[in-house]
Amino acid sequence: MGTVRERPVSAPLPGGRLSLRHGPIDLVIGAEGACRAAALEAAAARFATILEELCAELPLLRCPTEERPEGETARLMWAATRPHAARAFITPMAAVAGAVAETVLAAMRRAGPLSRAYVNNGGDIALHLAPGEAFDAAILAPDGREIGRFRLAGGGGIGGVATSGRGGRSFSLGIAESVTVLTESAAAADAAATLIGNAVDLPGHPAITRAPARSLAPDSDLGERPVVTGLGPLSPAESRCALAAGLAEARRMRAAGLIRGALLALGGETLILDPEERLAHA
Repeated sequence: MGTVRERPVSAPLPGGRLSLRHGPIDLVIGAEGACRAAALEAAAARFATILEELCAELPLLRCPTEERPEGETARLMWAATRPHAARAFITPMAAVAGAVAETVLAAMRRAGPLSRAYVNNGGDIALHLAPGEAFDAAILAPDGREIGRFRLAGGGGIGGVATSGRGGRSFSLGIAESVTVLTESAAAADAAATLIGNAVDLPGHPAITRAPARSLAPDSDLGERPVVTGLGPLSPAESRCALAAGLAEARRMRAAGLIRGALLALGGETLILDPEERLAHA
């Protein structure tokens, strides 16, 4: 994310969905209800300036700062990461994908009543479900394998689903293939998934290769922190050990009221922290 050059691109998708793209942001949007058309128009209008707004505050957003940013999306990022700041290194950028999705969904809901709506930003999803509505989704590993499936019901209090892990769009300090978090907001889920993914680790293991984040991306908010660049074979016991560390972090977050549920996957092993809505093993 840097200087904005190209213009946002909007395109219809099958099933009445909408694609919005601008720089590194690529959204897939769906809406149902009497105000569907107005909601999709509102999504495109709000999306048009989000990247410019974020770029204007990038120096602040790339720092673990107590200073509150100005923009709507930037404030969501900051608010989602602040509860974790006392325990771990985290910057508002850890919540950027979820916060963008949340911003666009909020604009859609302001356009009028909707029975069901979602904004999917590369797997980080902001979700609105009216009572009686449901949302089904499969959780996929980086190689496309389905590793879990969940159904969320309207009124259940979950409005955000986010996935993080090694091989995703951002660097990871941990070795998880995938960590999916469910909670009240997309930005909060994004931040939590990042930190739980970081906790899935085997420090010092010879199968793990790392490099300073800045050596791979000079403007990375992680600076010189060693991010995972490769992972050799692990035994099932080693995968379970790494996942157990991540699950402990997920349980701590749930006890603190920061998340509702999570699914963690590595090396063919899966651990689940169930929310009230049933998260089913694949």
